[in-house]
Amino acid sequence: MSATLTLHELTVARGARILLDDVSLVVAPGARIGVVGPNGVGKSTLLRAAAGLLPPDRGEVRLAPPTATVGLLDQEPSRTGETVADLLRRRTGVAGADLELEAATEAMAVDEPDSADRYDRALQRWLALGAADFDARVGAVSDDLGLPERTLAQPTVQLSGGEAARAGLAALLLSRFDVYLLDEPTNDLDLDGLDRLERWVLGLNAPVLLVSHDRRFLDRVVTDVAEIDEFSHRLEVYGGGWQAYLDERERARQHAWERFEDYDTERKSLAQRAQRQREWAQQGQAKVRRSGENDKHIRNFRIDQTEQLAGKAAQTKRAIDRLETVEKPREAWELRLDIPAAERSGTVVARLNGAEVDRGAFRLGPIDLLVEYGERIAIRGRNGAGKSTLIDLITGRLEPTAGEVTRGSGVVVGEIEQVRAQLTGAATLIRAFTDATGLDVADARTLLAKFGLVGDHVEREAASLSPGERTRAGLALLMANGANLLVLDEPTNHLDLPAIEQLEQALDTFPGTVLLVTHDRAFLDRVRTTRTIDL
Repeated sequence: MSATLTLHELTVARGARILLDDVSLVVAPGARIGVVGPNGVGKSTLLRAAAGLLPPDRGEVRLAPPTATVGLLDQEPSRTGETVADLLRRRTGVAGADLELEAATEAMAVDEPDSADRYDRALQRWLALGAADFDARVGAVSDDLGLPERTLAQPTVQLSGGEAARAGLAALLLSRFDVYLLDEPTNDLDLDGLDRLERWVLGLNAPVLLVSHDRRFLDRVVTDVAEIDEFSHRLEVYGGGWQAYLDERERARQHAWERFEDYDTERKSLAQRAQRQREWAQQGQAKVRRSGENDKHIRNFRIDQTEQLAGKAAQTKRAIDRLETVEKPREAWELRLDIPAAERSGTVVARLNGAEVDRGAFRLGPIDLLVEYGERIAIRGRNGAGKSTLIDLITGRLEPTAGEVTRGSGVVVGEIEQVRAQLTGAATLIRAFTDATGLDVADARTLLAKFGLVGDHVEREAASLSPGERTRAGLALLMANGANLLVLDEPTNHLDLPAIEQLEQALDTFPGTVLLVTHDRAFLDRVRTTRTIDL
């Protein structure tokens, strides 16, 4: 079915805070629109409103035809007792379609009013979502992605990071919506998964509205970019793809500053002229009074000259008032990240001799590895290959089932781990942060504010923070405690683009040892590494 999603003058507020203001957007067949903006600006809110899950305070969401199916496939960082099979049915809409078809069938059986029409709608939706051959397709897609059949019966809480990423990708590949809303679909995917995702998105004719901070992915798939302005809370749409957006945004920024500087220069020049004219008029009047000139004609002539100068000053003031005001462009908040280095560790950071990890169906090793101070190592491999397990061995969180791991002296670990659980728990963020850093409350608040965590953020339970907020809190922790070994496991997940660029710069000047796991191809290209380990 060919469908079009239209957002018309949408306004969404959270209490007194406006997230989206008078937003209008048309997502037509063939369009792949990337939504960008800093963390917290309302990107996920936009997708939830577009999916009909968040009623707007003003405006409306239109779907043509009204019977079209809309799928919101958001990030689900938490894992539950839900099995993988149930997750796939729910995320593809098949579970809901099953329930509605059963309810419509029961309504027909007891001859409820309009039950025939309800059944027809339910059946059409069930068929459109691909429920008829869903189980067969699950098997084929799971095999293709390397998800064993036993995994489908597992609760998602038991999945490794790689298995969870592949399950999320399977839900995408199995879905058959008429409109797609994708929230950070690239998170945690390996290079093979990213390639599959890109090919799948590019093969869709259905309209796609997606949020992503993966610059390479955006460059390859989007036809347009919709930017949410953090000050006006409005949406600006740029056509022509990712690079065209970057170029146009930079031109718009330069033009905005040029217009303001021209206005500011002219306003200051006129103000200075008016000031000089007033001063000359005042000086002329004072001279006339001091001159003692008895000839009234000469005196009147001089007075007339000073009045003319005063009149010119008034004319200049009116010229200033007639200038079209150009506001100074507002600069977005920018993360200033500096990771302090702890005192240097010993030359040997970690040594693995025949180290193995055996977890039933999963096995890593044997691995022989020497990590020396100052090395900058990228660890690569497909989802489930054991990258996070290797990090756990190096840092001492995990002991090998065979072989030996020794760690060097004086190693101070600073970490951004994949699930962002460092500061989670029942405690408020400010309490968790002071406990982890030893800072007093005032200093902790100041540091967290540098990472955009202010006001009610710091008083909320740390576990209630969004993934992006938890990532920024983790970066603040690095800045507070320092390290000589940085361990970064998918550090760009949930970070906005300006913060990713700041992290790239901070890593470039960090003198210690770096272990990096990332599938962000642009990030990996920009970060200096000394060697790569492929698992």
